[in-house]
Amino acid sequence: MNRYPLWKYIIVVIALLFGLVYTLPNFFGESPAVQISSAKVTFKVDTATLERVESTLKAAGIATSGVFLDATGVKVRLEDIDTQLKAKDILERQFNPDPADPRYMVALNLLSRSPRWLGSLGALPMYLGLDLRGGVHFLLQVDMKSVQTKQLDATVADLRGLLRDKTIRHGGVGREGERVVVRFSDEETRARARGVIEASQPDLALADQGDGDDLRLIATLKPAALAKLQESAVKQNISTLNNRVNETGVAEPVIQQQGADRIVVQLPGVQDTTRVKDMIGRTATLEVRLVDEDATLKLRTGETARSGAVFGVDIVPERNRDGSETPVALKKQVVITGDHLTGADATFDQDQRPAVSVTLDAVGGRVMRDVTRVNLKKQMAIVLYEKGKGEAISVATIQGEFGSRFQITGSFSAEETTRLAILIRAGALAAPMEIIEERTIGPSLGADHIEQGFRSTLWGFVAIAAFMIVYYVLFGFISVLALASNLLFLVALLSLLQATLTLPGIAAIALTLGMAIDANVLINERIREELRAGSPPQAAIHIGYDRAFDTIIDSNITTLVVGLMLLVFGSGPVRGFAVVHCLGILTSLFSAVVVSRALVNLIHGRRRKLESLSIGQIWKPGASLPAGK
Repeated sequence: MNRYPLWKYIIVVIALLFGLVYTLPNFFGESPAVQISSAKVTFKVDTATLERVESTLKAAGIATSGVFLDATGVKVRLEDIDTQLKAKDILERQFNPDPADPRYMVALNLLSRSPRWLGSLGALPMYLGLDLRGGVHFLLQVDMKSVQTKQLDATVADLRGLLRDKTIRHGGVGREGERVVVRFSDEETRARARGVIEASQPDLALADQGDGDDLRLIATLKPAALAKLQESAVKQNISTLNNRVNETGVAEPVIQQQGADRIVVQLPGVQDTTRVKDMIGRTATLEVRLVDEDATLKLRTGETARSGAVFGVDIVPERNRDGSETPVALKKQVVITGDHLTGADATFDQDQRPAVSVTLDAVGGRVMRDVTRVNLKKQMAIVLYEKGKGEAISVATIQGEFGSRFQITGSFSAEETTRLAILIRAGALAAPMEIIEERTIGPSLGADHIEQGFRSTLWGFVAIAAFMIVYYVLFGFISVLALASNLLFLVALLSLLQATLTLPGIAAIALTLGMAIDANVLINERIREELRAGSPPQAAIHIGYDRAFDTIIDSNITTLVVGLMLLVFGSGPVRGFAVVHCLGILTSLFSAVVVSRALVNLIHGRRRKLESLSIGQIWKPGASLPAGK
């Protein structure tokens, strides 16, 4: 009656082992570390960088606990914070000799101390939120005015090209505030232009103004188009910030929209606000410009000193595969900018060399076609601007006319073209942002929060355990073991899913303990009821678990529904609470019903006859009533 088949015991043992393995990494703590990653697309982090880091630290006499290379860069594990700060300063001077033009990002980090064999099993510690680990919090305001202005300026260029292609004469196209004004000298031309613009620009609302010789066609963005434009700008800024933060290797950053035009950025474990501000405000844009070949030749042969400006040109470096730089003189006129770029993908050219395939909009394609047609056999440069400094990433001779699609080739590896495509595609912010709120939470405050949360959970567990053992004796002890297994399963799941634990998450763990023990109280009281009714002990156990199960399921499902609503509609701390809460309900069901039943069956299941159960004092009707009643 109260015996489990062998396979059920095996499932319980496997679950407990799983919980133990995936919970262990959380007890090893974290060690200070320094991370080196690329700050420019033309500088890559590879094994050569790793060797350079090792030799630099060895020469400085700094002992490390390990240096390794991963997808985010080179990471150096150190013993204490003082050594970490010293190592960061040394590596910063070595890798960024010019502080105004940093080539690499040298940032502080924290790495888990858990053994490698746990990592090979995918057992990693939980991520800790900003309130537990410390870090920086920014609230950014997106400049929606500049988004609208930028779109209207692009519309001006599009309308000029459209009217020129349709041979419609006009008196000028320009932006006046939040509208575009097109001037005409007669009504017939204006009506024709209106039809053409309405057919090709559905996002514009058109209105006629003026009379006589001063006829105007006023174009403004429709409210739906403006709302879509603003939403797209916020999403692109969030995507760009995600790409930039991922380069730094910050664990579980929070980058999300707040309201219509604000973005919240939370970076746990980061303390350097200056570097974060630099990263947030960083722009990466492209320019296509023609090369002044005579001036370039003079620069390279030494006829003109590089520091002595050559009149009428801009000088930028071109990086060679060996890491050296060659000056390139660019003509002042910008052929196209990154504003006309609609896509960029890593690919290969006809010679199977890594390249970046670039797609332009209609205006950019038309300009590129006109320029390449009249400049055959001349050199053109693709210039990438980061932090206000330009670098020629490709200098090639124009072999033929091309338009909206072309390739950037150079001394690239396949990995570099992938990074370059990402940077070009989402490297520039759609609109400027202003930091309107800034907070820094120190790691010591986060450690205090962790200690307080751990102590509150521990003492809560102890209080529950003491009550259950005193009140239910052996069955209370079994309930405490089931409760401990529930906590083990919950922490293991949070670690396996790499969820972020915050203070609300710790509160959810404490709540889970209370809800989990409630299920065991229901089971124990059901068993007591059966014993009071005169059922044999074995039958009381069987009926008690069966009848309590429906009540447990009903109460947990209703609570789970509320948790799911918090998860779907909540954000920030509320969402963190909901994740832990929902997982805790699932683990408590398994531990309260399956694990506790397995323990009871192991103790009592093989005994055919039981005289009594150690489940505390059982009151029976009439036992304490006065005689005669």
